[in-house]
Amino acid sequence: MNARGALGRFGEDVAARSLSAAGLAVLERNWRCRAGEIDIVARDRAPVGCTLVICEVKTRREGPFQHPMAAMTPAKAERLRLLARRWVAERWLPVHGAPPEGGVRIDLVGVLLPGRGAPVVEHARGVA
Repeated sequence: MNARGALGRFGEDVAARSLSAAGLAVLERNWRCRAGEIDIVARDRAPVGCTLVICEVKTRREGPFQHPMAAMTPAKAERLRLLARRWVAERWLPVHGAPPEGGVRIDLVGVLLPGRGAPVVEHARGVA
């Protein structure tokens, strides 16, 4: 794994822990198909029912680079919607027989790594 891959994996680990601490249950990580990859699939039971959450994780080191939360483009959002439909069809429906009661939500988790100190995590819900 190269340095960029290691940075991304570290950010996904931080994001998964943050989502779990916020009450979401992580169902799957790094699900891939021909159309792309979903970083984290989680289940959110709040406020009602069960909402399936497709999470895109963006990790950046502090510095002159684009802030991780600025990484969601219209093309990325459309690709995540396509991946969400595929994940539901392939992984959710065969087990549960019906779509998630609370629907599907696409979130963005930004992980910013400062020069010193703990990572800063931002979780934006329903970005696409």
